[in-house]
Amino acid sequence: MDKDVVLRRRGYILGISLREGSYAKVKSAYSERLKINVAIKIIDRKRAPADFLEKFLPRELRVLTILNHSCIIKTYEIFETVQGKIYIIMELGSQGDLLDFIKVQGALQEDDARKKFHQLSLAIKYCHDLDIVHRDLKCENLLLDNDFNIKVSDFGFSKCCSRDQSGQLTLSRTFCGSAAYAAPEVLQGIPYQPKVYDIWSLGVILYIMVCGTMPYDDSNIKRMLRLQKEHRVNFPRYKPLTRECKDLIYRMLQPDVNQRLHIDQILSHCWLQPKTQGLSSAVTDEVESSWRAEASCTPKPCSDRKSTAKLELQKEAPPKEQPETNLDEHTVQVAMQLEALGISNQKVAKKPERTPCSKQSPEKQT
Repeated sequence: MDKDVVLRRRGYILGISLREGSYAKVKSAYSERLKINVAIKIIDRKRAPADFLEKFLPRELRVLTILNHSCIIKTYEIFETVQGKIYIIMELGSQGDLLDFIKVQGALQEDDARKKFHQLSLAIKYCHDLDIVHRDLKCENLLLDNDFNIKVSDFGFSKCCSRDQSGQLTLSRTFCGSAAYAAPEVLQGIPYQPKVYDIWSLGVILYIMVCGTMPYDDSNIKRMLRLQKEHRVNFPRYKPLTRECKDLIYRMLQPDVNQRLHIDQILSHCWLQPKTQGLSSAVTDEVESSWRAEASCTPKPCSDRKSTAKLELQKEAPPKEQPETNLDEHTVQVAMQLEALGISNQKVAKKPERTPCSKQSPEKQT
């Protein structure tokens, strides 16, 4: 049955194509039931690779049943047809993605970057508190709603982390994501802490927000990795930034995973507070001396192409199953849809109440 007919019967009027790949595409549509525009991700099982169908797709669908945060793209419905097409009905990022926004508008002023990065950080804290990691954070996966609020999307590489007997998160061995946003430990192909990987990507994103360029040139991975391991972060002279903003970026782009900030430390950093307090002179001198030593690192402009360099996927041990808890109405609805697709919902946990991403964020979801 034609996809237009399938969607029409479910109350969706198909619109334009937003993204298209070899086995998946995203289209806009209007929901007669919800009375809003939505995005529909259509996955063709017959064209998708086996590794994606066996590992990444089930993980993504499980994660989507858990997430419920106003700074994360909402999932409304999931269903599959007998023809092997999976339909994921999602919230629409009506203003496009952050990378395209920066290409048109240029680097953001710090006040605007602070608001958007605060929204992003709250979304990642929400995920990390649930032991969910994204592992593909980049500007292309940050969508903007009608009011230009951040909405995190594309959880294709996400997973629910498992813990060992001591309660520590197990290391990940799936090396995925985009090279320009990847942490040095991931580029080196060694087992890594997935939450700490997300933090590095946040540092790259904030740098792009306020500088309008990439912090490292990913056309030469070997050189980029060397600069990262030397903790070189060069800020363009033509874009004056506050010391607090530079400090936050510098501490997120920390090659030592034991010294890299955690999400709670990011949210408590002085730059993200309503009234920032100046850094101590000792901290400022230490950080700025490192910045001055990094003049040889030339930032890479945000080009018209989107970063497509993917890291090689390697086999990873599956996370341990967790006991199922009570589910709210929305989770039960989507979990039942997953069960109809033949995917276990044992990972689904009870979702907390929807958390506003800022006082300025509208309650209504776009």
